[in-house]
Amino acid sequence: MLQQRTLKSLTRAIGVGLHSGQRVEITLRPAQPDTGIVFRRIDLPLPVDIKVSATAVSDTTMASTIANGNVKVHTVEHLLSACAGLGVDNLYVDINAQEVPILDGSAASFVFLLQSAGIELQSAPRRFIRLLKAVTVREGQGASEKWARLQPFHGFKLSFEIDFDHPAVDSTGQRVLFDMSVGSYTKDIARARTFGFTKDVEMMRANGLALGGGLDNVIVMDDYKILNSEGLRYDDEFVKHKILDAMGDLYLLGQPLLASYSAFRSGHALNNLLLRELLQRTEAWEVVTFEDDKLAPKGFAQVARAW
Repeated sequence: MLQQRTLKSLTRAIGVGLHSGQRVEITLRPAQPDTGIVFRRIDLPLPVDIKVSATAVSDTTMASTIANGNVKVHTVEHLLSACAGLGVDNLYVDINAQEVPILDGSAASFVFLLQSAGIELQSAPRRFIRLLKAVTVREGQGASEKWARLQPFHGFKLSFEIDFDHPAVDSTGQRVLFDMSVGSYTKDIARARTFGFTKDVEMMRANGLALGGGLDNVIVMDDYKILNSEGLRYDDEFVKHKILDAMGDLYLLGQPLLASYSAFRSGHALNNLLLRELLQRTEAWEVVTFEDDKLAPKGFAQVARAW
């Protein structure tokens, strides 16, 4: 049986929120089978749980935000991407502020935290949502068009293409394909950092965003070049970060997908729209488990190795 996974022990991290700039501490704790991933705001007079689901997403401005009523947690996508990459099904995330810490701007620190706590197999089957029919969402027309699509596939692979008119981005790969069955999430995707442009910073900060951003957690570009002295971690780090984000956004479904995801200029909003469209089209998917590990897609039965 392909089993659900949680942590063997708890682990903690302290950092700042990318957009809020607030100091925040998170504690990742094991959870029982079929719990899912649950964020718990422990800074409130009475702690409030927010269970990860596509319909819990309340805002997609520059990040994915989930909410339970008026209680929110911002920028959940990098931690969820790490959970998706390592196959963690059940987890409590205790958090004492309204935004997940950005740490180094990638998912690598979250991968380290999860792997240092250890991954434990549980006595319950992993439940996958398997695509039966293609589902597509689109926005805009012509030069402003963007789209995202899920198609049937025995496994999980992602294809993403970006389109930035900027010298530093143009000189790198703007399209990438990542297949969980043959690639290594920890080596190929997890270290890709978020990025931004100096021309946007003033506008973002005027709107209360990017208050915790800097060269230690964001790839920053002026009109011509990258300002980070160490350069890029991958030749195609920009588009790989989009894959990283998409994996986190899609994990907001609450269950792992068996599907092929492809996108052009998509982002948090369109990714969530895709999940909501999928949930409405009940004929386009089914829930499956694997009593025999050998019948599962390649790469899903093994716990991801550290780099």
